[in-house]
Amino acid sequence: MKLSGIARAAALACGTLALSAPASAEVVRTTDISFVSRNEVVVAATPKEVWLALISPASWWDSAHTWSGDSKNLTLMPQAGGCFCETIPEVDEPGRFTLQGSVEHMRVVQAYPEAALRMLGSLGPLQSEPVTGVLTIVISKHEKGTRIVWEYNVGGAMRYEIPVISKAVDGVMATQLAALAKPLGVVALPPPPAPPAPAPAPAPADKPAPAAAPLAGKPAALAPGAAAPKPAGTAPVVPPVSKPGAAKPPVAVPAPAPPKPVAGAATAPKPAVTPAKPATTPAPAAPKPPVSKPAPKSPSVEEAFSDLGDKPKS
Repeated sequence: MKLSGIARAAALACGTLALSAPASAEVVRTTDISFVSRNEVVVAATPKEVWLALISPASWWDSAHTWSGDSKNLTLMPQAGGCFCETIPEVDEPGRFTLQGSVEHMRVVQAYPEAALRMLGSLGPLQSEPVTGVLTIVISKHEKGTRIVWEYNVGGAMRYEIPVISKAVDGVMATQLAALAKPLGVVALPPPPAPPAPAPAPAPADKPAPAAAPLAGKPAALAPGAAAPKPAGTAPVVPPVSKPGAAKPPVAVPAPAPPKPVAGAATAPKPAVTPAKPATTPAPAAPKPPVSKPAPKSPSVEEAFSDLGDKPKS
């Protein structure tokens, strides 16, 4: 067993190894105890070619991320319950002898040929933590070949800091997908369009212009129905004089003044004013005594059963 291979496998947590990254790779979600790594690539191959390569990890899995140091020791059984396993070869050397061992990387829970492969397991350093990882690999047709989406969803209590371990695992997932896609022919895709620029904020509503002050020498506007003031220093308006021969307006004749009373003349006596008597309030009527009602008569047995055909005898 190569000790250098085990050391390189431990470097998974640091993400020190890197190949050509797929077209899209990122940590799409994180919480205090979970994260999701998502990678995507398009290859110039058919879904069947992609599937056959996927279920043969010995031909593309990076040897640096194996316990034995050699990806040829990897096998994958694409059936529900099948094992994505690694054989640890026996060692028979002078002064050292070991038996064959094995490692279960993941277990298959869904194998849909040429469409999807889903496995459960904790890869690399996550194997020492009480976490669960779900690796879903989806294969779909693309106008330029086949799209491969590789998503690893990890959750559970772990001793690693999520921001650190999530980036390290995402880097390794991108490395493995790139190794799978390279012999199939990676298709270069244009970058996604930039998001549209935000719409400009609406301009504030125009404020009404203040009323203009009256100019010097000019009167200000008057309210409807108000009389215009006379400017100072102007001569009063004289009514026109009527010409001779023109019709004159009728002259109002004042009414004759009433005659003044003559001294010693008898005056009519004034009528005596009788003061009005105040209205008297009638006294409230005395309350009527309550009328006692006769006590209700208890019904007889015949009356209680009057709706029945057979009346009981009293």
